Amino acid sequence: PGGRLMTKLVILPPAARYLKKIKDKPLKDKFRAAMDQIQIEPYCGDHKTGDLAGIYCYDFFYNKTKYEIAYTIIEENDETIVVILAGTRENFYAELKRYMQRHQR
Repeated sequence: PGGRLMTKLVILPPAARYLKKIKDKPLKDKFRAAMDQIQIEPYCGDHKTGDLAGIYCYDFFYNKTKYEIAYTIIEENDETIVVILAGTRENFYAELKRYMQRHQR
């Protein structure tokens, strides 16, 4: 049924906390649609390099604000998309880099 969402989606706590706080239903729907899109086409995001190598960022606009979803793709066995962070563009990359530094030991 529907599009092929064979790819598993895992949402890490930093992204889950942000998504849970969204009260605006159309915005929540936008995030949901973006994540469906990522599941259908994992490589549709912008592939980062440097400090953020291996991270993809998918962005969209809503109410003149740019929102971002940062994720990585684990290609073992079945593909799994791990959503690391979601939020507005402001401070997004600084927060993402901090997260990556803490978790890449």
